[in-house]
Amino acid sequence: MERALITRDFTVLYVADNGSTKTPALYNFATLWGALEGSIILWALILGGYLMAVVLKFRKRLADPLVGWAIFTMLIVCIFFFWMLVGPANPFKSFSPPPGFDGPGPNPLLQNHPLMAFHPPMLYLGYVGFTVPFAFAIAALITGRVGEGWLLATRRWTLIAWGFLTAGILLGSWWSYEVLGWGGYWAWDPVENASLMPWLTGTAYLHSVLVQERRGMLRVW
Repeated sequence: MERALITRDFTVLYVADNGSTKTPALYNFATLWGALEGSIILWALILGGYLMAVVLKFRKRLADPLVGWAIFTMLIVCIFFFWMLVGPANPFKSFSPPPGFDGPGPNPLLQNHPLMAFHPPMLYLGYVGFTVPFAFAIAALITGRVGEGWLLATRRWTLIAWGFLTAGILLGSWWSYEVLGWGGYWAWDPVENASLMPWLTGTAYLHSVLVQERRGMLRVW
């Protein structure tokens, strides 16, 4: 898809709908996550990367039912997003452009600041990263191993996801302050709130994990 965007291949419907010969190179590259179908590509790519990282990290424990069920859960999530890509959100549908055709380009608000190339991927790395502790939580429920083992196994993964999400929110605040004219770094816009709620949940989860590990409290939480 990036190749189609960079070469302005308007025979791909996603490029025809979101690309343009007038779009600067940086924003043309970032157009991949500028619309729904492309965003799902990025989401699936990051999810596949996290799954591969989990398999490599726990390769010596693949026979452990906890790890096996966690990987299986992540595979189910991957299958859902890949189904989206080949079904209702297929970005590779073909298009027959007329002679001299040029696409509209991405939304003007998405090509007015270089942070467009960094803010959404940071958020996605955070959002998708929480799939790892989610998968291990499901695995712990299935195997009945609801003690501290799965918490210790996923604490670092949660910190990584939380860190990416924090960075994404900060970059988004900077972007909104400089360009979007929302009157400050935070305006309680639905888009901002959609990133804040997972961040608050992740922060509470990290807090409860640390308290349970060090003091044996908040086990029910």
